Amino acid sequence: MTHIRSAAAAFFGVLLCCLPVVAEDAKPVLRSQVVTLSDVVTIGDFYSNAGALAAKPLFRSPDMGTSGDVAATLVAERARSAGLKAAGTDGLRQVSVHRGAATFDRGQLAQLIRKALAERNASVDISMVDVRFFQAPDKVLADPKVAEPLRIERIDWSPTTGHFTTVGMVATENGYQPLTMTGLAVEMVDILALAQPLRRGDILKEGDLSTIRMPRTKVTTGAVVDADEIIGKEARSNIRANSPLARKDFQRPVLVKRGDKVTVTYLMTGMKLTSRAQAMDDGAKGDVIDVMNLTSRRIVPAIISSRGQVRVHAANPVIASLNSETD
Repeated sequence: MTHIRSAAAAFFGVLLCCLPVVAEDAKPVLRSQVVTLSDVVTIGDFYSNAGALAAKPLFRSPDMGTSGDVAATLVAERARSAGLKAAGTDGLRQVSVHRGAATFDRGQLAQLIRKALAERNASVDISMVDVRFFQAPDKVLADPKVAEPLRIERIDWSPTTGHFTTVGMVATENGYQPLTMTGLAVEMVDILALAQPLRRGDILKEGDLSTIRMPRTKVTTGAVVDADEIIGKEARSNIRANSPLARKDFQRPVLVKRGDKVTVTYLMTGMKLTSRAQAMDDGAKGDVIDVMNLTSRRIVPAIISSRGQVRVHAANPVIASLNSETD
């Protein structure tokens, strides 16, 4: 039994030696800078190692989002009066106290309005809404301790004119306060334009295009938003740069013009017949135009296949009228 007690004593002795040593008289140290979200600054905000007295208030905080300085001697004096007897200045002359706040500038306010519009209008793309204020603060400070420091309660908006009025609520240390804002929220659309002028008859290339942003209400029917609709097509007239492009500004390249001499090809099984004819209309690739055989003067419809080349539908009874040359 004596051996058991001796072994137990030895075990607990080793265990105690391995435990970290906690300094019961750790001296409180004054911080040179204090940041708080509360409306009061406590002993624990000012001093490390404040212990059980950490929650005791010493001063009222500055206004939200602002800073203030307090003399270190005054901090130490009040801390000692509150029970922290070892409180000192630790060589400091003053302490800077900053009270945090949730800050909303006009850019962030505009984003809140876009979000509110999208929540109430499913078709609205918030990335394409331009917001301009008539009445709104340059900056809003709100209590950061709440889950939603600023929220939009109501928004009245006209998609046609863009005018809006919002009523929001701002969290302050005295509860929520109303905030009214007015302005314009305009839905914008990216429209294709030319980076440089294009002359009539020029073929549009991808490098010729740029993008301009316009209010949706000012975009005309037929405005081009998809470059694939017009790349490779021919300008119908001279087009200036930085002007919205419309589908009517372009056409497929004219491969055959009225009066051109063209080669007419008629294909049939085992045989290809060709003849010369005159185009009676302008046309692009795939267009059906009338052509007049130069010998028989007979007019038949033909499909434009390339520049100066047309082909005749097999169903057309034209063999006898082609004055053909067999290849």
